[in-house]
This record gives sequence, structure tokens and C-alpha cells, in this order.
Amino acid sequence: MEKLEKFALAGVIGWPVMHSRSPLMHNYWMEQQGIKGAYLPLAIEPGKVPEALRALPKLGFAGCNVTIPHKLVAKETVDEVDEAAEKIGAISCVVVREDKSLYGTNNDWIGFLRNLEQAHPQFDLSGRQATVIGAGGGARAVCYGLIKAGIKKILIVNRTTAHAESIKQIFGDTISVEGWEQRSKALEGADIVVNATCLGMVGMEDHDLSIEALNSEAVVYDIIYTPRQTSFVRSASERQNRTCTGLGMLLHQGPVAWKYWFGIEPQVTTELHELLAQDLEAEYGK
Repeated sequence: MEKLEKFALAGVIGWPVMHSRSPLMHNYWMEQQGIKGAYLPLAIEPGKVPEALRALPKLGFAGCNVTIPHKLVAKETVDEVDEAAEKIGAISCVVVREDKSLYGTNNDWIGFLRNLEQAHPQFDLSGRQATVIGAGGGARAVCYGLIKAGIKKILIVNRTTAHAESIKQIFGDTISVEGWEQRSKALEGADIVVNATCLGMVGMEDHDLSIEALNSEAVVYDIIYTPRQTSFVRSASERQNRTCTGLGMLLHQGPVAWKYWFGIEPQVTTELHELLAQDLEAEYGK
């Protein structure tokens, strides 16, 4: 195993940020890899993000993750972004390079795909049809990942049609848009349905989406992980549809960041998954 020669330092910036499970996950890897270091939650007020990011090299950070509401302003602050970040319009990971410049990327789409692959290895997205609920940053990352995996068609349903149309402008004819009133009907013919909204999250209103029109072979994927299993996923499980939850998406974007920061790609183990699942259940229930 490659050993780092200095104290390994990384973190996550957000406002608020103490709810994040990223420190639990990354510090688990620090211990597992035998690395002297720390991954810290960094509560950065809106308006102070550029100052905070510019301080990372001086403080010895290898980089940081970025969570809401800072993903857009972080993209405008760093010195360079990759294609994924440019297309998605936001970054989820900042890397401090050897020359102390800041590089921004978005690993959310990788976490999305790797989680799906691990949960359902026989499910091939190539040539299939997807329905994505929502048109925010999470939906953009999902659409980018689906297109990278060879999806044939994506139908986006969102309360504000203009937001969904903006994603169509970015990704082209693979995307079509339906109004919110058609949300249940939009599931017809879908091989995978992804909730990329905050509906069903702890403290938010729940879905009123009927999944009766959904193919019994379709995969239902919710990128939310608080609670661990949303009512959307639970309804799909009850009718025997295959499902994916947001916890795996969080876990699987982590190793990509580590590869950038420390040159090591740790494993997403069953032990780590259960560690985070138990922590979430202790606070939010199942």
C-alpha cells in the first residue's frame, strides 16, 4: 500500500454541513488505509466560498468536497473544471494541484452509475429509456451519467418546465420534457425512474407520484439518503421493482475524490455501507 509522506487533509464545505455523512466515510478510509490525516466538515457561509477555497493550499488541504448551496459558486471560483463539471454546471470536488491552483470536477454522476452497477450488475443502460424527476443540479448529474452509459432517451418531469428545457438545451435531443401534471403518466415505458428532487427527504413534503404505470421490470432510483429508504423506494419495493438508494451514490463518489487527492482509490465495502446506514437510521429511522 502506498504511504503518504505528509498529514492528509481534506474536508467538505457547505452551509449547513454538520448533517453530512462524508466525514464518517472518509475518516473510516483514513483509518482503514493507515493514513495519518483528517477529513473535516467546514461550515462556510454563503459569500465566503471563494475566500475559503483560496485558503485550501495555504492550509495544506489536498482538496475538498462541495455540497449545497456552494456547488455553483465553487465552479466559478476554481481555476479549471473538467468536461463533466462544465456540462453539469456545478462541481462536487475541488483538487489542490501541485502548483497550488484549484481544479474542479463533478463526481456525482460517477457515484450514481457505480451504485447502480453494484446493486444491479446485470442491468445495462444502453439503448434504454429513463424518466428523471427534477431539473436541479442532481438531475443534471444524473442525466450526464445516463448519457455516458448509453441511454437512448430521457424524459424529464419538473414543476418548472423552463428548468427542464434548460437541461435539454445542454444535452440535446436525448432529452424530452413533460409538464408536472403528467408526472405519473411519464413513467410509462421507462426502464429506470430516478427521483432527483428533495421530495421525500426528511423535513420536506413527500411524493404524490403514482407508480402504477411503471413496468414491473423497471429500476426505481432515489438519490436521497435521508431517510435511508424513502416512501418512493418503499412503494417500488412493495410491488417487486428493483431499487437503488442515495446512500450508495454518496459512497461511490468518494473513491474518485481520493484518487485525485491522495493517489489511492479505497473500496466501498459492506462494512462501510452498514456503518453509514446504521448512523442514518439512528438519527432518521429506516
